[in-house]
Amino acid sequence: MQERRYDLDWLRVIAILLLHLFHCAMPFIAEWDWHLKNKETSYLVLECNYFLSRWRMPILFFISGIGTIFVLNQKSVLHFIWQRTKRLLIPLLFGMLMIVPAQVYFERIYKGANYTSYLDFYPSIFTTTVYPEGNLSWHHLWFIAYLFVYSLLAIPFILFFKSAKGITFTNKVATLCDKIGMIGFGVILAIAGFLYFLYPNETHAFVDDWAGFTKYFLYFIFGAFIGINPIFWKNLEHSRKLNLKIAFFSMLLINYLRWNDKEPIWAIDTPNVLFLSLLVLSAWFWVIAFLGYAKKYLNFTNKFLQFANEAIYPFYILHQTFIVIIAYYIIQTQDDILSKYLFLTFVSFILSFGFYVFLIKPYKITRFLFGMKTHQDKK
Repeated sequence: MQERRYDLDWLRVIAILLLHLFHCAMPFIAEWDWHLKNKETSYLVLECNYFLSRWRMPILFFISGIGTIFVLNQKSVLHFIWQRTKRLLIPLLFGMLMIVPAQVYFERIYKGANYTSYLDFYPSIFTTTVYPEGNLSWHHLWFIAYLFVYSLLAIPFILFFKSAKGITFTNKVATLCDKIGMIGFGVILAIAGFLYFLYPNETHAFVDDWAGFTKYFLYFIFGAFIGINPIFWKNLEHSRKLNLKIAFFSMLLINYLRWNDKEPIWAIDTPNVLFLSLLVLSAWFWVIAFLGYAKKYLNFTNKFLQFANEAIYPFYILHQTFIVIIAYYIIQTQDDILSKYLFLTFVSFILSFGFYVFLIKPYKITRFLFGMKTHQDKK
């Protein structure tokens, strides 16, 4: 049986907790649009979210790819599909019907819709088209939708990785990377990134999202490819300082260009190709730097990780709904941005945590609906 990688558990928990902070900041950041916006916004908060946006979703898809090959290494394809259905598709459908609609409702009344109550609004998710024109949406659960599709698309790739030819090919690539580093994966991502010239906006809705869809799928496949090969992990751990140095200085260069209005005007030309490649490669080096440091320092478990590793998925499903509901009320107050942000972060965390502890964790049906293992599955 595959040895459990606690460093990946830590990274998953940390990434989703950072995602919570990211979403709590969204009502207050300048330039970017979101479901609800505070009257006053901040460019400094924008900078924090900009940094997190470089790598937080890529690392989650990468870790998910690793988890996928771990499962397929132990289970049949049919068992894997059923497991992915329980883990991803059922929580997605439940979330779209029971968790996400509240976000859409508060967004609609924030923008002036005249629904008399939530019960007046709810039938519209079935009678209107999909969001943003209509009211049926998966909002932040797009990650689960993409992950389910990626899991199915990845099956033939992973079966090849597990075959004799695939193992030989993987070992050759790993040995090469041990000599020259893992820049080759970044180059592939950079080439795929040129799709952003055709599809510049990530819709997270499959439709017209070929650039984002391809990028995240590559991270997922790279996770599966790298996942169980010890040569890759030896390289990631050994090269962690160099990868972090490259990530750090690439981010300085990106921000120098941004803050001094030296970003190229969007067009298909050499300056934009170079700048887009810089963005993509910077993200890749942040991801592999964090993976290397986690492998070195976080491959251990404790009671907190055991609790958090099970709680973090339901927490993810719940958190943005509570953020939107609370944000609707606090953006109407006269308090400063910092006070609003701290209040929103604390209360939405407590509500998400409380709902998990009191309503989800103890009951078989809610564990099933939120994609958790039942107590019987753990035996």
